[in-house]
Amino acid sequence: MGINSVTLVGRAGRDPEMRYFESGSVVANLTMAVNRRSKNDEPDWFNLEIWGKQAQVAADYVKKGSLIGITGSFKLDTWKDRNSGEEKSKPVVRVDRLELLGGKRETESNGFRGQNQSSANSPSEDEIPF
Repeated sequence: MGINSVTLVGRAGRDPEMRYFESGSVVANLTMAVNRRSKNDEPDWFNLEIWGKQAQVAADYVKKGSLIGITGSFKLDTWKDRNSGEEKSKPVVRVDRLELLGGKRETESNGFRGQNQSSANSPSEDEIPF
């Protein structure tokens, strides 16, 4: 028996890139930065792949800098380079569950703010790891 489980909490490194398929499937791809224990260390970066309804939630609510939590599994995407013909690969976390952790203030600061509301309480640039 094997276990392949990944749980991460961090900030979205970019807005999700969405792809829609003729079959009706949808996938969102984005990166996620997870800070290490020491603030002097660079964050660890992860490639995320989110399918289905969770992908649409990511498209609607996740923006660069959003605090998110995910659970999923690790996989290795492999492909053949079109120019050189050599095998390439990259590690990806296939997300099974996406949690929006930023709360109302952060959601407002990411573009979902009412016209008369202030963004004075939005996270400072020092709080975002990139």
